[in-house]
Amino acid sequence: MHHKNILHIARTSRHHDRMRELSHAIDVSIALATPITFPQAIASGHEFDLVILDPEGMDQNTLNAVDSYVSDNGFIPTLLVTDEDKLAKMHLPVQGRNDFILSNAGEAEFEVRCSLLLWPGEESAPADIVTIDNMTINLATYQVYIDSVPVDLTLMEYSLLSFLATHPSRAYSRETLLHRVWGFEYCGGTRTVDVHIRRVRSKVGPQVASHIVTVRGVGYLFKL
Repeated sequence: MHHKNILHIARTSRHHDRMRELSHAIDVSIALATPITFPQAIASGHEFDLVILDPEGMDQNTLNAVDSYVSDNGFIPTLLVTDEDKLAKMHLPVQGRNDFILSNAGEAEFEVRCSLLLWPGEESAPADIVTIDNMTINLATYQVYIDSVPVDLTLMEYSLLSFLATHPSRAYSRETLLHRVWGFEYCGGTRTVDVHIRRVRSKVGPQVASHIVTVRGVGYLFKL
């Protein structure tokens, strides 16, 4: 599986936390848009591989604009988020690969439905367990162990370490890491990456830290 971009369109922020968790669970970046910012999002130059649409409270003009964008760009797969009491009136696009999910569905179901739309035919995802030297990363439970002892990482420290470890032997700039790990919505500076790298190195110990290489003038690389 390779990195994908998702456009989430909703009038409210009720699923923003879920989108953030999704970006940490699978290899995606997520742009958040409202009916007002939707035109700017699609004019940003990003190519989106999946549209997640929460139509709650949207007017028909916005829904028509989303339909046009999806169809004009090769029928981008769409995941419709709907409340259970709206199921009877739900209409999925006829063309393209589309699906729906209830707004109260669990995180695991959300991840699976998105993955099936983003990577059709690639259901054999990499194993949830990554082992490098004396470190074990459990991608399913967001846990890291050194010599079988759990490491106390923050969510962003874990996300940065797991991203680098699962994308080895390639240098990533600080800007790219901000985009891939923190997501589209993050507005902080690149020094954040350096701070988190320093904390990760100190927590995982010298053996694993030696794999996290600083590439002068570029950023960081996880060396196997």
